[in-house]
Amino acid sequence: MSKSKQLFDNSTILESISDGVFSVDHDWKISSFNRAAEHITGIKRSDALGSYCSEVFRSSLCGEQCALRETLQTGKAVIDKRCYFINSKGKKVSVTLSTAVLKDPMGNIMGGAETFRDISEIEVLKKQLSKQAESGSLITHSQSMKAVTATVEAVAETSATVLITGETGTGKEVTAKALHQLSERNRKPFIAVNCAALPENLLESTLFGHVKGAFTGAFDNKQGYFERAADGTLFLDEIGDISPALQVRLLRVLQEREFEPVGGSKPQKTEARIITATNKNLLDLVSQGKFREDLYYRLNVIKITLPRLAQRFEDIPFLVDLFIERFNKVHKKSIKGICPEALQHLQSYTWPGNIRELENSIERACVLSKNSYIQLDCFSFAVTENLQPEKRKSAVTESLGSSREEIEKQVIVEALKNNHSKIAAAKALGVHKTTLFRKMKKYKIAF
Repeated sequence: MSKSKQLFDNSTILESISDGVFSVDHDWKISSFNRAAEHITGIKRSDALGSYCSEVFRSSLCGEQCALRETLQTGKAVIDKRCYFINSKGKKVSVTLSTAVLKDPMGNIMGGAETFRDISEIEVLKKQLSKQAESGSLITHSQSMKAVTATVEAVAETSATVLITGETGTGKEVTAKALHQLSERNRKPFIAVNCAALPENLLESTLFGHVKGAFTGAFDNKQGYFERAADGTLFLDEIGDISPALQVRLLRVLQEREFEPVGGSKPQKTEARIITATNKNLLDLVSQGKFREDLYYRLNVIKITLPRLAQRFEDIPFLVDLFIERFNKVHKKSIKGICPEALQHLQSYTWPGNIRELENSIERACVLSKNSYIQLDCFSFAVTENLQPEKRKSAVTESLGSSREEIEKQVIVEALKNNHSKIAAAKALGVHKTTLFRKMKKYKIAF
């Protein structure tokens, strides 16, 4: 039995860890194979030992891209490289792997060693989260949003009319899309219209369509949004801005589930689900005689009120990552993240424009950033100077506490992983090397 095989087979530590570990000799035959490697690959140790590693690991990196070959040729370790292999059942298994040169006590090279970690569940979760984000589903870490997500999940499968309220930029359309995507209508049309953006006559035609000759310029029949939505979802934003006449027509649609095109006389049925939204207080408009009370109660079957971004500051790190990923694609950038100082600043700002203002600020920062990590000076004067009152700022700082340090630690670890040296990592983070060394010592980060 070779020394390398004896060393690994008798190692209690290697047998107890959850990462797969194997080693190869100069002939690329497997000389050790721990219990976790058996579990992840589905291959028995007795079958793996003595076999060529390419026979055991049918990997996406086999051949010229082999990470272990690279390490043995250059002497440099490969850390956390992503790939996949085919296990004994023919299924693809996603892993991250790290490699090292294997030497005997005299310093002679005996072969190579590789550790690998099964990240299949993590990859599935990431795909689910990505799909949710793309479809408009709500992902939140904020207590103030828990009631919103619970309501969305509870009513999504129903056909109940929903009224979404909240300040401008809080994500009313995203919430409407989430209701649609989580329902059985998700393969049907989702049509959104801003009722405040169109004059009354044009909005009426847009919603209900018109027949040829209904008014000057109506040269052909036109299909309206109610007809186009069919049995999908019609989202009416800024519903508080529609005229009294249009309110009457909308009330009839909700009561009778039918409408008439402008200039038409034949009613048409609609099965579209109606979701409305407003940043106004409709009850105040009702008391002022500007909004029909009967329509209000027809719209307000289920009410969802969205909190301001300042009330859900826990979500800011996630939203920042989401927007950075989006604008990297749009502007062909390669921003890796945001520096801890800037992120802490964003979590202390009032965000009067809510999520929309944050999105615009991150886009601006991505365009202006010259570093891998967005710095504080990439944000506008308003964001960096117009902070919340000290009392609010203190409360945020107190509640974040250790979570801020955890974010900072994660950013530093990520920067070190993505760069070849501490100096390069410090440059990417936009801090002096002594600052990085001090932070690494504080968080006990080894590199």
